[in-house]
Amino acid sequence: MRLGHANLDRMPPAIRRPAYDRSLITPGIVHLGLGAFHRAHQAVVIDDCLAAGSNSSVSSWGIVGASLRSPDTRDALAPQDHLYTVAARAAEGTAHRVVGALLDSVVAREKPAALVERMADPAIRIVSLTVTEKGYCHTPQSGDLDERHADVVHDLNNLDAPRSAPGFIVAALARRRVLGIAPFTVLCCDNLAANGQTVQRIVTQFAALRSKELSQWIADTVTFPCTMVDRIVPETTNADRDAVATALGMRDAWPVMTEPFTQWVVEDRFAAGRPDLAAAGVELVSDVKPFELMKLRLLNASHSALAYLGYLAGYETIADTMQDPHFARLAAQTMEDAAVTLTMPEGTDLPAYRASLLKRFANPALHHRTWQIAMDGSQKLPQRLLGAMQDRLAKNLPIATHALAVAGWMRYVTASDEQGRTIDVRDPLAAELAALAREAGPVAERLAPALLGVTKVFGPLGGEPRLREAVTAALGRLYAEGARRAVETQISA
Repeated sequence: MRLGHANLDRMPPAIRRPAYDRSLITPGIVHLGLGAFHRAHQAVVIDDCLAAGSNSSVSSWGIVGASLRSPDTRDALAPQDHLYTVAARAAEGTAHRVVGALLDSVVAREKPAALVERMADPAIRIVSLTVTEKGYCHTPQSGDLDERHADVVHDLNNLDAPRSAPGFIVAALARRRVLGIAPFTVLCCDNLAANGQTVQRIVTQFAALRSKELSQWIADTVTFPCTMVDRIVPETTNADRDAVATALGMRDAWPVMTEPFTQWVVEDRFAAGRPDLAAAGVELVSDVKPFELMKLRLLNASHSALAYLGYLAGYETIADTMQDPHFARLAAQTMEDAAVTLTMPEGTDLPAYRASLLKRFANPALHHRTWQIAMDGSQKLPQRLLGAMQDRLAKNLPIATHALAVAGWMRYVTASDEQGRTIDVRDPLAAELAALAREAGPVAERLAPALLGVTKVFGPLGGEPRLREAVTAALGRLYAEGARRAVETQISA
């Protein structure tokens, strides 16, 4: 039996299900990037918002999800009325809930004009995004639109049939402007530095390539709130699907696995209204930057350090890696070193936050693969590691711990592990990085400068003598000692 609206009553009573009549819900949000994270995070919040109210304004905040490329999620969810299960796993057990906030889904590349039309509908007041860092067609180091990106070039030559997230947003806003329809809010939920400001810059730069007047209209009327999102969401495996089927007594083609913890901090700037996010636990603030930096430099940076060095050491998951006391200390040290670069609002308990992160990383029920976290490192390093390194250098503080994490990335992108086995490197710059690695060979004094010279990742910071020295030394230890011993040496220093 397949999960679907007609079968909800057949599930065990312990399974939480939508506490509202889905037939009364209409769309108010289009979400670009219908992946697991959105379905475990923002869609759950909207599900709670819909459950909390009963009037027409509440019921008009359903979600239409758009996969920009792959039809897999649509094909899995459409036969089950777009219902799916969120399984929150902890050491003490798993809590299951069926989420109903997703009303429909589309595949952008199949009918791009239809998605633009949907986004231009006056009923849509928020367009949110989780397209990962690489989905914004920008240069991470500068935050500017990459005008030479293949999708940007395509979209400028196919205005009504875009491929990229910026292309769809600009096409829909252009349509609304021509029709005299008020603009929507663009709500970025990806781990970008100053994500709302960054997406605003990317979108207005893209729009300016079409029309300066359009770009100015977007700058004047569209709001781009900054946000901070936090929930660990591993990829779903067939074993996960089997476990969920056993719990529900029916099959869910694409459930999402996650942890009990969830956090969403949002600047309260919405051009066309919003659901009652605060009632669903969202922190509405005037400035999200301190919280964003806190997460990027404490959670995401230590996560990346564990991913690259843990993978090289042979650990499959973050929880496995955390069982090694030296790696657990590495994560803690990465956070401690970054904490001195943060200026938080009064009352923020950074030691408690760091302790909660270490506990979450060690959650044995959460099978978050090091390989998965290691994806797209060229896009992630500037926000997660390099900013803190730059700030520590400005304070004349050592950067050895962060340098080891960067060196771990360098060793990883050579695409060959410590046993000589091929690493499946998933990164927009994978080919370029692999070519540099082949030319330099497994010699730290050649490889580190070659990769530090990739300005798309390191910018001018790659030429900083103290950073070059620290990263080269760390990479040399990785080649000489291996990841396990290099981590132990660093933590014992």
